[in-house]
Amino acid sequence: MTNDELWERVGGRPFFDRLVEIFYSGVVEDGVLWPLYPDQNDLAGAKTRLALFLAHYWGADPAYMELRGHPRLRLRHMGFTVGPLERDRWLVHMAGAVEASTDDPEVRGALMEYFGKAAEHLRNDTGLPISSPRD
Repeated sequence: MTNDELWERVGGRPFFDRLVEIFYSGVVEDGVLWPLYPDQNDLAGAKTRLALFLAHYWGADPAYMELRGHPRLRLRHMGFTVGPLERDRWLVHMAGAVEASTDDPEVRGALMEYFGKAAEHLRNDTGLPISSPRD
């Protein structure tokens, strides 16, 4: 399924706005992920940025690029430790949001394929202790 096909099938931007709302309802309750948000008073901003990014990725909506420029996802997340635990917790909440947002197995599969790759791409920590050369 192409990005354009998925965009049309889910009904465009409103789908991604709902998906993000559901996703963040889990994140704010998550003891691993929520502390990573530096400005917890700006949840609306985080939701807007994610919804705009997803609309950009899936629907070529220009709003994200106009507001933020190139996504540079890895660079934007480098200031946060994203190891296997953080990646997996993020995926738990995103999978829950996807499941709650659509019954279409093809849409679920396409979204989760992308989210799995994206979450792994953002990982910047192995989760293993750093050993010294003497170890």
